[in-house]
Amino acid sequence: MSTQTYRADRQLPAWLAIILAIVPVAAASLIGSAATVPQIPGWYAGLAKPPFNPPNWLFAPVWTVLFALMGLAAFRVLRRPSGTIGRGRALLAYHVQLALNLAWSCVFFGLNSPASGLVVIALLIAAIIWTIRRFAALPDRFAAWLLAPYLAWVSFAAVLNLSIWWLNR
Repeated sequence: MSTQTYRADRQLPAWLAIILAIVPVAAASLIGSAATVPQIPGWYAGLAKPPFNPPNWLFAPVWTVLFALMGLAAFRVLRRPSGTIGRGRALLAYHVQLALNLAWSCVFFGLNSPASGLVVIALLIAAIIWTIRRFAALPDRFAAWLLAPYLAWVSFAAVLNLSIWWLNR
């Protein structure tokens, strides 16, 4: 028998949890930016936008903070013992919402489709709420609350997306 046996209460080392928290967020951010940035000076600049549309320079710092909060929330969940009831579902919800976050950038900007972006962002909001509920159920209310600004921003982005679609239909 091995000297290291599997234990359901085993906790990931902090360095590994940091890597596992940062890599998916960084990948989503970089790929999303690659789909978004080239579209800003041409296609996006040519769209009619509502008066509450933030200036373009604001998006990068806001998303940097939101991605950092997401990474910290994921780190907290990853550091829970592997046998924690609901941990796997919480991480699944987290990764689904992260994939939908990336999908929105690719659909709205990459495909130049505000209409399809509305569908994706509605799913994204549902997935963020699912993630918050799963994190809170662990229980890690702090990790859940770390996602509240993200939910608020994406909800605002949904209104913005809807307005852009309406003004450019």
